[in-house]
Amino acid sequence: MTEPPKFNIIKKIERLICSCISPFEGGFHLNKSTTPAQKRRRLGLLPRLLIGIVAGILIGGVGGLFGIAKTAPYISFIRFIATLTALFSTFLNFIIPLLILAFVAVGLAELGKKANKLFGITLALAYLSTIAAGFISFILGKALLPSLIAHITGGVVKGTEFKVLFAVTVDPVFPIMTALIFAFVLGLAMANTNTPTMMNLMQDFKAIIIKVLEGVIIPLIPYYIAGTFAKIAASGELVPTIIMFAKLYAMILALQWAYILVQFTAASLYNKENRWRDLKNIMPAYFTALGTQSSAATIPVNLESARNNGIGGDVRNFVIPLCATIHLAGDTICLVLGSMGILIATGTAPTLAMYAPFIFMLGITMVAAPGVPGGGVMAALGIIKSMLGFTSGMGELIIALHLSQDSFGTACNITGDQAIAAIVNRIDQRDRQKTPRLSETPDA
Repeated sequence: MTEPPKFNIIKKIERLICSCISPFEGGFHLNKSTTPAQKRRRLGLLPRLLIGIVAGILIGGVGGLFGIAKTAPYISFIRFIATLTALFSTFLNFIIPLLILAFVAVGLAELGKKANKLFGITLALAYLSTIAAGFISFILGKALLPSLIAHITGGVVKGTEFKVLFAVTVDPVFPIMTALIFAFVLGLAMANTNTPTMMNLMQDFKAIIIKVLEGVIIPLIPYYIAGTFAKIAASGELVPTIIMFAKLYAMILALQWAYILVQFTAASLYNKENRWRDLKNIMPAYFTALGTQSSAATIPVNLESARNNGIGGDVRNFVIPLCATIHLAGDTICLVLGSMGILIATGTAPTLAMYAPFIFMLGITMVAAPGVPGGGVMAALGIIKSMLGFTSGMGELIIALHLSQDSFGTACNITGDQAIAAIVNRIDQRDRQKTPRLSETPDA
């Protein structure tokens, strides 16, 4: 006797979560046991990132502080740091198209196999929520960011004046847009044909990319960011960069909190009842997300919050784990506002013609390539560079900005999952009134 499709979906999601959670997010890992002493010793990504930023500022500021900024040894040292960051950037540019191919192709193939009404509705709501967050961010950014950031135009991302000691040229296997189109074609083809060999091959390829992310890229990101800020501080452009970061950070957090209210307003209107009261039951999940920086790690707490909010057992057991991997509105807000701020600071005016296709593509990327620590910004970095024209230096800043607010972005994501669950629950209730089910998961 085969299991119902819904339980197959949940099992696949659980396997996906187990394969994607890394030890670099708050020390949480489903596949490895750690002792209490090991958990105490392990620093999460955010503390290590902040340490990297401070260390980079101190290293870059030493020259001006002690009057050695123009000396040959100091310049050579900064050039050495610039060389290391350039090498890492080269490797990152090589991996990004492969990451997009692996995540998007496998993601689309798995989504296609899970197609049913509730899944389709949940996927559509997650995508609409993501692109709505993007367009709201663009509208507010267009209205507010020029007056906040225009006066520091030209004062950001000039650390590249320190020439690297040597360069290693490694061309990507294919360009980013080629990777996206190839991933769409391959993913949709696997979803609609019986090709288990190809699916297994792509899943193994994705597992390799995840290992590279967990074992190389994410651990080195704090050092990469430290090198970036060392170059900025040494070039004398630290103050305008910090000003830009502070203003963007405040605006991103404010919009993430506001968007949570927007989502629950939509849920209230659809349910024709006050769903804002659900927010008090979501606080444990919100603060868990702040601490873990992981939507997947927050699933158990978020499921309990959904139960307390009256979401049916069938719906919450399906929607909450699924949305933890496909609904990233908080990340979208950061990436849109952050990229706009950096463009304005470097003298480029963001336009709707530039951002409309970017937001639609970003929505697909966020839905298809979630779950890996830092994977959202790494996958998005490809289209940010190809569609917005970001340089390597600008890419370094958007990585730093995104990872530094990742706790709040994750909390925004999982809180929004509850609003989607409330809408899907209402749809499910109406369907059950029309066609009673033979079997349901108890609400208790």
